[in-house]
Order: sequence, then C-alpha cells, then structure tokens
Amino acid sequence: MTILVTGSTGHLGRLVVERLVARGAAPADVVAGARSPERVQAPEGVRTAHVDYDRPETLEPAFAGVDTVVLVSGSEPGRRTPQHRAVIDAAVAAGVGRIVYTSIFGGDGSPLPLAPEHVETEAALRASGIPATILRNGWYTENYAADVARARETGEIAGSAGDGRVASASRVDFADAAAVVALDDAHAGRTYELAGDVAWSYDDLAAAIGEVVGREVRFVRLTTDEHVAALQGAGLDAGTAGFVAALDGGISAGALDTSDRTLSRLIGRPTTPLVDGLRATA
Repeated sequence: MTILVTGSTGHLGRLVVERLVARGAAPADVVAGARSPERVQAPEGVRTAHVDYDRPETLEPAFAGVDTVVLVSGSEPGRRTPQHRAVIDAAVAAGVGRIVYTSIFGGDGSPLPLAPEHVETEAALRASGIPATILRNGWYTENYAADVARARETGEIAGSAGDGRVASASRVDFADAAAVVALDDAHAGRTYELAGDVAWSYDDLAAAIGEVVGREVRFVRLTTDEHVAALQGAGLDAGTAGFVAALDGGISAGALDTSDRTLSRLIGRPTTPLVDGLRATA
C-alpha cells in the first residue's frame, strides 16, 4: 500500500512521514509530498513528489498509483478551502482509495474561527464519494512556543482565555495517530476527535512554563478588548489581532476542553505531558 503525505516539509507532515516508517511502513511505500520536494527531510528510502496546493497541475501526477493520501491541512487561513478541494478533486481523478484529513476538534460545533474551512473541507470529502478518515485534531502544545520565549524574559503570559481549559498534545502524538489510521483501511469512514489526556487551565500553563524556564510565571487575564489592543501594540494588524483574540474567546467557551482519550487509545500510549511538550519547544 502506497501512502502519500502532503505538506511533508511542515511541522506535522514531516512527523507523519517519520511515524509511518516507525510504525512499520516500508520506506519505498511512503511518498513525501511537498511544494519544495528538495527540502524534504525523511527516512532513507522515502520517495518525494511535487505537491503544491496552489498548483493543481502538480497534484494528479503525484497521486498516480497512490492508495491513501494523508491531507495535512494548509497553513494559511482563508486559503484552505480551495486548496483542499484541489487535492480532493485530484485524488478522485487519480483513483486514490482513501483520504486521511487533519481537521479541527469539534468540527461544525467548534466556535473557533479556524473551524469553517475545516467544516467546508469535510463537506467536500463527503460530496466526493472517496472514502475518508477525519482526524479532528485538537490544540498543539507547540502553539505555545512563543509564550515560552516571552515568559522567559517577562515572567508573564497574557490572554483572554479566562478559565477555559485546553487538552493539548504534542504534534508527534497527532502525527502518530495519522500514521496509525493511514496504515489500516479499517479506519475508512470514521471520524475521530483527538485531544491530549489532560485538560489544563492557563494558570496551569503558566506554572508549566515556569518549570521549563526556571522562573515564576503568571497568567495575566485580559478582556477581549484589552487583548486586541495588546496584540496591536505588539505590531499585529487589526484583523490578525481580532483573529488571535477570537481563538482565546473560543477557548474560554470550552472549544478545547475535553476528557476524551481517543488519541491515546489510537496511539497505544499516553499523550505527551504539557511540561514535556513545552520543554521540547524550548
């Protein structure tokens, strides 16, 4: 069975390729697709292919002879839906047997501003008729790398998430899940909500960052308006500042708070603890 992973020079795609081989896939049966294939760093024997979401003419040739495509969602909000549709259309045209898609936790029930494009992609997959496995990934612990760096200097993290809790996991945990389901067609037609084993508060996050950076760190609670103003003061434009604050608003509303252990059951081990994930980013 040949498995192609898109976005293989990205943080998640690279790890999916590595975990496929670690989980027993023959390197020759794994294809690392990327916009710049020459930049791919993969286990020896893994093939590469030119896969550019914005250049549909690269897609169908890359998918020829591929059984499963792991569609790692695009990284640019506002462009994901047409990019993903191009991948889906090319996979159907090439006769790909299944798509594994990295969606968002909660799907159409998520209040996060990232959700609509993922929901649209899930709808496009259903309409395509191609068998699919939907991985609704929760939050990556690595999303807090900048907070770790900032807290090292200031002793503070700030945001408008309030008492919201986040069941984060490290990218390698989510990549491992993608490898598990890509290797077994029994997962076709399934949707999995994936999150870390422990849901933590931002006070917990501050304490964990403090352990990593070796100093006391406190969480400064901001209102949404204060958060937007602080982000603009740090140089973000109004649209981006509003988007980031809206993410915290979704977290405050419980978008990422769960006790579901589907991720750890899929990968056969506990998810990476918060402190360990943060330490890896530092």
